[in-house]
Amino acid sequence: MLVLFGVLIIIASVILGFIVLIQNPKGGGLSSTFGGVGNQLMGVKQTTDVLEKGTWIFAAIVGVLCMISPAFIPKEGSSNEKDLLKDVQTTPQQKAPAASTPANTTQMPGTN
Repeated sequence: MLVLFGVLIIIASVILGFIVLIQNPKGGGLSSTFGGVGNQLMGVKQTTDVLEKGTWIFAAIVGVLCMISPAFIPKEGSSNEKDLLKDVQTTPQQKAPAASTPANTTQMPGTN
């Protein structure tokens, strides 16, 4: 579920960034890019309204998704973790065999 929220947040953030980059900080934005075509189809005022509304909508979507997603994080001490801890505690630990020296080795003179 967290992966779904992550993907949705990334998609909404990319769209939000795209909408913000389209806008002109001085009010021209998309309508000034198309010259007279924007005035004839939608009008200058409507274009900036649509982009501003889109900015607010996608900002709200990102905010809501970020606030809701922690509710789906698995809680500490969930049943899966308890089962894993039981398995680890009940499994006998095997010791590694101790390194032994061969029985018929001779030491070199002068070493102890």
